[in-house]
Amino acid sequence: MPGSMVAGEAGVTDEERPGPLLVTEDEQLLDDLVRLCAAADVVPQAWPDLPARGERWPQAPLVIIGEDSAARLRGAGRRDGVVLVARDAERAEVWQSAVALGAERVITLPEGERWLADRIADAVEGTGPAALTVGVLGGRGGAGASTLACALAVTAARKGLRTMLVDADPLGGGLDVLLGCEREEGLRWPAFRESRGRVASGALAGSLPRAHSLRVLSWDRGAEVAIGPAAMRAVLAAARRRGGVVVVDLPRRVDEAVAEALEQVDLGLLVVPAELRAVAAARRVVAGTAGVPRDLRVVVRGVSGAAPGLGDEEIAALVDLPLLGELPWDPDPVDGTARGVPPGARARGPLARFCAAFWERALPEAGGAPGPARDAGRDGDE
Repeated sequence: MPGSMVAGEAGVTDEERPGPLLVTEDEQLLDDLVRLCAAADVVPQAWPDLPARGERWPQAPLVIIGEDSAARLRGAGRRDGVVLVARDAERAEVWQSAVALGAERVITLPEGERWLADRIADAVEGTGPAALTVGVLGGRGGAGASTLACALAVTAARKGLRTMLVDADPLGGGLDVLLGCEREEGLRWPAFRESRGRVASGALAGSLPRAHSLRVLSWDRGAEVAIGPAAMRAVLAAARRRGGVVVVDLPRRVDEAVAEALEQVDLGLLVVPAELRAVAAARRVVAGTAGVPRDLRVVVRGVSGAAPGLGDEEIAALVDLPLLGELPWDPDPVDGTARGVPPGARARGPLARFCAAFWERALPEAGGAPGPARDAGRDGDE
């Protein structure tokens, strides 16, 4: 029945948009197209007898036309985002129809399935700028990388940015615990361990726990601690397509999955406590990253009761990386975790001030690409 599969328009959220418009009376082709839409987690609008002129034609994010319906739609008017599906793409009449419709591409199935599935997801998700992806890793154990990652995400969300926090360290105890949202319903990493290819960004975000105005992908309390590189690549790519900000908490030891995560990081932050042993450990961490991400910078964290010694710039020079800034010693950065108050929630604390200064420099709308933020987060820097 025409229109029986139309996605409802009421109650559409930021994570949901109308699906592609499918125009064909070929039942086998329609089944194939519906299956591809389902794989992209998209509900299509199926109108086999769509009239040549009607409001659904210009409003759909993508129109997929079977060759059986191409002739009667030639008067529908030109628009972007039209794909023609044919049984034999070599026939002259197929290309004549494609030109008349202004189709961007002619494909056959099953040969063109992978391309079409990606095109469907792109149309529904939008093709805006990818998320600025920041990776945080510790120069040594207990450096405070997870605390900084959480605080960066909390601060970005407080600024009204679409934010996702990804826990890429299976042995870190779970960022949901640090955020105080371990009891929130939603999927954790083990649910994505078989992910391959394309993951729909809206479906990913919608499936994750929401806390402090951000989405968080963390680990459960089970024994599963292995995520393959394909799953890491697919999930992070989906997170980036969602736009906004993605913060990734990275382990110090780089395996194949972590290497995939590092490949998708735009800016890496290496947290190095201001002490000689931490510098020695950080040098080994840097060597293990093999130059990925290309932009990796040092955040020097103050240490309680430390005697005057290595300066910020000296530490950065010893690690052989640019200095991003100093994170002053905070005697109680996670004081409210047990009450569900995450790191960085105290807006005027040293940690939150550092993060606010970082985002002001890092985000395009706040002054361009990340620059050497030598003074970011120092006392008095608002």
